[in-house]
Amino acid sequence: MCRHLAYLGAPRSPAGPAFQAPHSLLVQSYAPRDMRGGGAVNADGFGLGWFADDGRTVRHRRSSPIWTDETVPRLAETVRAPVYVGAVRSGTAGMPVAEAACAPFADEDWLFSHNGVVRGWPDSVAGLAEKLPVADLLRLEARTDSALLWALLRHRLRGSADPVGEIAQLVTDVERAAPGSRLNLLLAGRDIVIGTAWTHALSVHAGADGVLVASEPCDDDPGWRPVPDGHLVVVRPGRPPSVETTALDAGRATERRQA
Repeated sequence: MCRHLAYLGAPRSPAGPAFQAPHSLLVQSYAPRDMRGGGAVNADGFGLGWFADDGRTVRHRRSSPIWTDETVPRLAETVRAPVYVGAVRSGTAGMPVAEAACAPFADEDWLFSHNGVVRGWPDSVAGLAEKLPVADLLRLEARTDSALLWALLRHRLRGSADPVGEIAQLVTDVERAAPGSRLNLLLAGRDIVIGTAWTHALSVHAGADGVLVASEPCDDDPGWRPVPDGHLVVVRPGRPPSVETTALDAGRATERRQA
């Protein structure tokens, strides 16, 4: 069901959590610890995205397994960014294996990743898709649930100054339309990272000058903290960066855990 991570803080290279840590994103691609029935490996592509010095997003994506790209570890070492997102993909059956289907999805202001699946795709969310401008549907990067989630969220962000509220509302809307969906989302902007824990695992490591949000801890540091299921985590810049965790829909999450 994919693995992903996002960082916000003092400029750093993504090489550590992506390639060098004991349980890096690279290791998680072939030996994940907590897929929760969502597959065994994440070999259907990968992506790395960050905000460059000019404030715009940059991405490196491939449809092949991350361990087959000999250039990306060195590329990651050369990057120093205050915000970055990395992901490895385990494609849902019936969805294409293509570079355009790999996170992070991006525009000039945001990087986005989805770990999970929309149940009953595509019929279950046809009503939500109908609310998009036709041009947005025609511009979908791939015929996947993740690409549609990004299109829905990007459309909402255009007219909103509240990305936290928009991503929370998206989870609520998709869960209502497609019950049982797995909706671990990561949204990263220049001065914010938002993550949702909805059925899949999510953890946070807060340091003095940076915060990492990840599907699985990248090492055995005792500073890692799990985000409870049904909750949303928000990271904002500061010294140290602030981390806030709030419930998305605590009642529904509790019911699901007891089921």
